[in-house]
Amino acid sequence: MNHLRANGFRAKSEDVQDTEIYRARYGVPAALGSCHTALVEGYVVEGHVPAREIKRLLAERPKARGLAVPGMPPGSPGMDSDRGAPYDVFLVLADGSYRVFAHYAR
Repeated sequence: MNHLRANGFRAKSEDVQDTEIYRARYGVPAALGSCHTALVEGYVVEGHVPAREIKRLLAERPKARGLAVPGMPPGSPGMDSDRGAPYDVFLVLADGSYRVFAHYAR
């Protein structure tokens, strides 16, 4: 949340018992699941997605469900670590398939 707010997004939090319900509702494949699910201007954002990629998504407006960073990779926004690991940001397409949208080498 702090990362999003620091990058100009208005964000509010809502704790829920079962995040899987929301991932299913918004079409996030189980393989891309993480601990946070958000909606941003009609797109779903799953996990620790960098604000830079959300801004790119909103600028490009692809026909897609949204973005996802599966798991909780060290070094991703909100998972600050001096031992960051490489990770991918995936674009979830309208049919539920997905492809790499951005790669972070760390």
